[in-house]
Amino acid sequence: MKTAPTKTKVLTANRLTDGISVWLGANGEWVFSLKDAFLARHEDAVAAIEAAGQQALADNRVVDVNVIEIEETASGPRPFRLRERIRADGPTIDYAPASAAQASQAA
Repeated sequence: MKTAPTKTKVLTANRLTDGISVWLGANGEWVFSLKDAFLARHEDAVAAIEAAGQQALADNRVVDVNVIEIEETASGPRPFRLRERIRADGPTIDYAPASAAQASQAA
């Protein structure tokens, strides 16, 4: 029986030190841009990134480790889920105001 092809996936997490969204790169390091993420296109690659994510979690380097499905587009990888698109594109509001005065003005 023939199985369906695996959808392209990437591994995402949040860096433990500051909560910034990161993706696992091809060199095994965590990168800040989805465009630099390793694209797992078959079952063995997905298993490898899952194992790398579990090890990074155990080593207290990252939290909220997830394998997500993406589509490969001309402009680069694009997550299917809205939550992951927001994480990839950055916060929808300023991440951290430069001062308390700016924070009170924003409120």
